[in-house]
Amino acid sequence: MDVPVIADVLNLSVAEVHGVVTFYHDFRRGPGGRVMVRVCRAEACQAVGAEALAEHATRRLGVGFGGTTADAAVTLEETFCLGNCALGPSVQVDERVHGRVSPARLDALLAEAGR
Repeated sequence: MDVPVIADVLNLSVAEVHGVVTFYHDFRRGPGGRVMVRVCRAEACQAVGAEALAEHATRRLGVGFGGTTADAAVTLEETFCLGNCALGPSVQVDERVHGRVSPARLDALLAEAGR
């Protein structure tokens, strides 16, 4: 994403465009993977194992949060609420939110997504 070009076309300052791009998690400055995986790290999910799930996700995919696998298959992101607090820990794979996700269930979701 070329922020100065977008700012010029929209007649906005570079700072305004940069602020929007960095505030909203659905905007990216570069290409993402074919599959987007978001792990909820909010308090309700942390209380039921989100930290262990987050560690498993980074090890399993070999990338940190905000990273994309070398084959461009998966982008891994953290989020701080998926609105599924009663069923944590929660993970979003593309547009679908999954609750009570264990490391084994995350592996199954990644396999279903082709990873």
